[in-house]
Amino acid sequence: MSGGAAGRAGIQISPAVREAARKAGEELLRDLRTSAGGLRQAEAEERARTTGPNEVAREKPQGWFVRLLRIVRNPLVILLAILSSVSFATGDARAGTVMAMMVLLSAGFRFLQEARADAAAAKLRAMIHVTATAMRDGEPKEIPLRELVPGDIVHLSAGDMIPGDVRVLASKDLFVSQGSLTGESLPVEKLHEAETVAADSPAEVKNICFLGTSVQSGTATAVVVVTGPDTYFGRMAGSIAGERAPTSFDAGLNGFTWLMIRLMAIMAPLVFVINGVTKHDWEGAFFFALAVAVGLTPEMLPMVVSVCLAKGAMAMSRKKVIVKRLNAIQNFGGMDVLCTDKTGTLTEDRVVLMRHCDVSGAESEVVLLDGYLISYFQTGLKNLLDRAILDSPDFKAREILSRYKKLDEIPFDFNRRMMSVLVEDPEGEAILLTKGAPEEVFHHSSHFELDGKLSPMEEELMAGLKEEYASLSNDGFRVLAVATKRLPGKRVCSKEDEGALVLRGYVAFLDPPKESAGRALEALHRNGVAVKILTGDNALISRKVCGDVGLAADPMMVGSDVEKMTEGELAEAAEKTTLFARLSPAHKERVIGALRGKGHVVGFMGDGINDAPALRAADVGISVDTATDIAKESADLILLEKDLTVLQGGVTEGRKVFANVLKYIRMGASSNFGNMFSVLGASAFVPYLPMAPIQVLTNNLLYDFSQVPIPADGVDEEQVARPRPWNLAEIRRFILFIGPISSVFDYTTFFVMLWVFGCWDKSRAAVFQTGWFVESLMTQTLIIHVIRTHKIPFVQSRASVPVMLTTVSVMAFGIWLPYSPVASPLGFAHLPPMYWPILALTLVAYVGLTQTVKSWLVRKRWI
Repeated sequence: MSGGAAGRAGIQISPAVREAARKAGEELLRDLRTSAGGLRQAEAEERARTTGPNEVAREKPQGWFVRLLRIVRNPLVILLAILSSVSFATGDARAGTVMAMMVLLSAGFRFLQEARADAAAAKLRAMIHVTATAMRDGEPKEIPLRELVPGDIVHLSAGDMIPGDVRVLASKDLFVSQGSLTGESLPVEKLHEAETVAADSPAEVKNICFLGTSVQSGTATAVVVVTGPDTYFGRMAGSIAGERAPTSFDAGLNGFTWLMIRLMAIMAPLVFVINGVTKHDWEGAFFFALAVAVGLTPEMLPMVVSVCLAKGAMAMSRKKVIVKRLNAIQNFGGMDVLCTDKTGTLTEDRVVLMRHCDVSGAESEVVLLDGYLISYFQTGLKNLLDRAILDSPDFKAREILSRYKKLDEIPFDFNRRMMSVLVEDPEGEAILLTKGAPEEVFHHSSHFELDGKLSPMEEELMAGLKEEYASLSNDGFRVLAVATKRLPGKRVCSKEDEGALVLRGYVAFLDPPKESAGRALEALHRNGVAVKILTGDNALISRKVCGDVGLAADPMMVGSDVEKMTEGELAEAAEKTTLFARLSPAHKERVIGALRGKGHVVGFMGDGINDAPALRAADVGISVDTATDIAKESADLILLEKDLTVLQGGVTEGRKVFANVLKYIRMGASSNFGNMFSVLGASAFVPYLPMAPIQVLTNNLLYDFSQVPIPADGVDEEQVARPRPWNLAEIRRFILFIGPISSVFDYTTFFVMLWVFGCWDKSRAAVFQTGWFVESLMTQTLIIHVIRTHKIPFVQSRASVPVMLTTVSVMAFGIWLPYSPVASPLGFAHLPPMYWPILALTLVAYVGLTQTVKSWLVRKRWI
């Protein structure tokens, strides 16, 4: 698919809304079969039966049965259940019971952990229960949002949520905050005049307000054009509903699981055939092969992963990160690219007066005073820019305001794009103070003031004035011009007085960078996470913010650039670009897909409706508790503060989780791979079963028990210093080099048991089996401490207390078993006294050789 096609496939305004934007108000009311007095209640109810409730698609919570079904669909659980059933069917109830216990423990624990996580996430969902003021039966009534229908006439005022995709019929000073849809940091003006050009994006249409946005200031009357799933918000929500694509962690676990199953599928038949042919005991060979199959299965993987993730979720909650989807934790740690909007993340998400300067750009208290008086005395609803001026810490309001008196005002309108107040100064003279869009104020000005001198607005001087205004705009500021005019003797004013003004200077506004943003970005960079800004906002503003926090803004891409690129071109460009501006939701989704296609683990942080598709497309979607409902529903993690510093703490916890999951996988996989050679060799030349089936299962169960505390184990600092993406090739290398080492010492044990302790005699089979059982259990359990760290175990890095205790307990239990009351039922025999010093030498040599090979692999950077 070409880049253009992909962009056009994104979410667009519905055709009905596009048509409504271009029609005159009266014509639109006729088409919608409504009037200025609204619908009759009976008529609204009839329409509701056709259109359905005014609700958008939501991700339905999983019932307990669906969750349980998904858990037991795990190939390891299915395999163990089959092997358990076969054991029961063939009369080996002991083995069947052990396997069934493994299934219940693994699946049951995971079910409980996921149920708890979902319950916590449900409490976080901000369920919106709001009403709208709609005309019904000729009277204004408060109607629940879900009951609104196309044709309803609604009244909007400051603070109202837009109840559907509505066409403005009449408005006064209407400003709508639609950043959650478009990414714009400032409220936008909404008009009631018909559009002349069709538009596909919410940022381009001026007389339509969209569901999910809100009124910042002003009032309006509007007609509902579409509701629910037909709205822009609804179409977006519908596009992201359904199953998520597997993340890199999910895919990696699946790959490892099937690798182990394939290994088992080869090994079990081989063991069965070899033992059947050499021992002529096909029944014994069958049960031994069955036990070997279980031993090669990493049956505790789902449980260990669930415990690791659950403990990680608890640790992250203490760092103000709420985990909504457990599997996202590892992706959080493996993330090497973080894509985020700038508003509220790099910036404070508030408008601040940053500059008050004369026409040359020099700071001016006079300009600040004029701007303050206009914002203070105007009686209309004060917008964000007015409040920013009034909140300015640079102005001592109380002393000065008492010396001025308001006489009259000329309200703001969208044709003039400016407003004025007439005040009486301390000398009793009337002064008209005006602020507005610079190009409009220029047009109405005859002179400008600089250093107390007036100069005419002549053509040769205008270039310099416009250059200063352009300089502020290019720095990302939202700029208003301030002008004055003396009106001696006047007590009232009109629009005709807004001529021959004197331009005083400019007030410039910005959403300022957070103080913590630069430090957080530096910390993420040190930890191997590249930050990219994906915003729907203005390119100039975005470039300014990036420069302020130390992010390289060049090269920069805008939505139109993304639109033109093929997937391959975008993938190459996305890796080199830090700032993407003026992006639509579809563009953000494509950029994230392109980065994932290049092998990156991508996180996306967003809080708006327009961020929902990107949140779903990323390996890990991150939102905040103040985000829109659809953003939180699409996210995997929810931050209790919209701050990159909080994010950094969560990344570290995610890496700890992955490190501990990887420990289990390395331990189990290398042990199983080594056991494969040992079992095959012993089956070929030992004249009896090298270990009884129940002994194989007991060994496996005890080894699994020794690994249960792994989720609580400590992690070395270097293991969380960089992203740890899933790498199956690295696991294979570890298995190939570390696994066979255990076989070397298994074979030395076979030699000792057969030649030193005379176990060629079949009557001493129990001694051989006991000797191999104890050696296998001891070496597997002890080697955990070598595999868990890249350092020297016990010296440079020590395991956690729970891991140490289980190691000692399992090894002590293994030594006690041959002399215990259960020795006979399990087929164990007493071991010769000389066995124990030989075992001690074996353990020392095994640990030493494994540490040597591991250190070599670390130096080669192969693991």
